[in-house]
Amino acid sequence: MEAPGLQIDPAKCTGCSLCVKACPFGALTLEPREKFDLPESRFKRIAVVNEACTLCGACVPTCAFDALALDEIERLGDERIEDYRGVWVFAEQRDGQIQDVVYELLSRGRQLADERQTELAAVLISGDLTEPPAALGAWGADRVYWARDPRLAEYNTDYYTQIMSDLIRAHKPEVVLAGATSIGRAFIPRVAVRVRTGLTADCTSLDMDVEQGLLLQTRPAFGGNIMATIICPHHRPQMATVRHKVLAKRQLETGLEAEVVPVAADLQPSLTKILEVVHELGNQVNLAEADIIVSGGRGLGAPAHFDLLRELARELGAAVGASRAAVDAGWIPAYHQVGQTGKTVCPKLYVACGISGAIQHLAGMSSSGMIVAINKDANAPIFDVADIGIVGDVFEVVPQLIRALRER
Repeated sequence: MEAPGLQIDPAKCTGCSLCVKACPFGALTLEPREKFDLPESRFKRIAVVNEACTLCGACVPTCAFDALALDEIERLGDERIEDYRGVWVFAEQRDGQIQDVVYELLSRGRQLADERQTELAAVLISGDLTEPPAALGAWGADRVYWARDPRLAEYNTDYYTQIMSDLIRAHKPEVVLAGATSIGRAFIPRVAVRVRTGLTADCTSLDMDVEQGLLLQTRPAFGGNIMATIICPHHRPQMATVRHKVLAKRQLETGLEAEVVPVAADLQPSLTKILEVVHELGNQVNLAEADIIVSGGRGLGAPAHFDLLRELARELGAAVGASRAAVDAGWIPAYHQVGQTGKTVCPKLYVACGISGAIQHLAGMSSSGMIVAINKDANAPIFDVADIGIVGDVFEVVPQLIRALRER
């Protein structure tokens, strides 16, 4: 009946449903009392909270019976907040190779650190690497905390969470950034819970209120219909995961090396045992690194029509992407999806074929260098962001493009 932070008193709850209606996140439901080991009551149902609860408190004042209560949240005083200094970036690696999103985070992290007149550090958890950790200095890092152990060669949630949490407690960084990758999304929220702070996921922009020392974390909200800027005023560190390809990389400064600080990997027993690492087929479609992408949407009408886009992609040397509508319809695998719930891309050329331009899709591709949109609906939102708009039938326009490319 309760989640950490929100308590529901079964002796007072009448199952009136007012709190359920007030919850903006669908985190409260009414369940039969008989499902739980509760004292007998004349009321047949009780409110139950699930993992969607954000502790926003909207439900508490609606209860006329004082059955709901929020725990007091421990807040750091100004004196304790001043103990936190520095900007950290989680330097994600796979198969011993630093991931490209790390260079983007270090580039922006360097700017944030300079604004706060503090240092920038990277946290590296790995086995052996293909390049020395000190090379991260060329991307702006002053220091690299390196936890190195053969058991860390492959990602393990328990190990990564333990190491990162221990480092944060020991060194007290003001800001911690990580890529919104499958690894970042898996363990960084666990770290935030352990160090008792907040986390903003899937950010598309980061800024700094220098006077207040507040990280301004911007991300899509309410289904992508607005951009919300989130702050964490009472807890430290301020933590955020950031999507790949939304931050610009700085000019590489060759010759600069970061100080490497070895970190003892005193690993506690893990609940997880890695039996085998299987690289999914989606790795063959690296949309995030593609210079040219040809994407299709609901306007294609059928899965077989993606063959036309694949033909155009071959002529352009491009990767094939898709909108959520096409993926949800089962026309193309999910690892082709571009958008808020798919991949964020920033190619030199993005060709949108039969894509209307829902804001969720635009959030994933609007920073592309050149956007060409093909749609027979002249009022389609995709034309608002397109550099070149072609109002016409995809099945007439695309074959002409293919012929023109072949005749070059």
